[in-house]
Amino acid sequence: MTKRLAIVLTEGYADWECGLLMATARHECGAQTVVLTPGGKDVTSLGGVSIRSAGKAEDAAPADYDVLVLCGGTIWQSDDVPDLSAPVGRFIAAGKPVAGICDATLALGRLGLLDTRAHTGNYASQLRDVVPTYRGSALYRDQPQAVSDQGVITASGAAPVSFAREVLEAIGLGSAELSDYLGLYGDEHRKVGG
Repeated sequence: MTKRLAIVLTEGYADWECGLLMATARHECGAQTVVLTPGGKDVTSLGGVSIRSAGKAEDAAPADYDVLVLCGGTIWQSDDVPDLSAPVGRFIAAGKPVAGICDATLALGRLGLLDTRAHTGNYASQLRDVVPTYRGSALYRDQPQAVSDQGVITASGAAPVSFAREVLEAIGLGSAELSDYLGLYGDEHRKVGG
């Protein structure tokens, strides 16, 4: 059966954070990616890319998707933070993974999901500074790669490659070949001749 990824994009979403995941899922893995947005409204990225929504993020159901992915962007630290507690709660209760990258990790922190799970984010103090109820500092992993623990995947905005790998592995699409393919996107960071 074809795997389906619910990708939540918001107004001002960060183009690069879920782009590789979406393209790899569709092109390399034969999965289906469905873009959902708060209220089902069309959105525009930080880079000016306009996206037509396929439905309301608030209605995302684990019966319809294998994973719920929250993309980062400017909205997560604004006064317009969408309330996605219902769909996130449904996925967690159903034992299906939930993933957040960059500032979308703040949404997971606000819901208490990072208080009992290993996780990462943009930087160590961001969750403490932005989410007053956050109690997971001891479980924060200060590392450049994505972290997956107990069905929750987190990453900094600078880690779209390992984020893609962790999400795809969580829904059974991981393989050595896929890891090698995604690894190519990190090669530019290797120092040549040194």
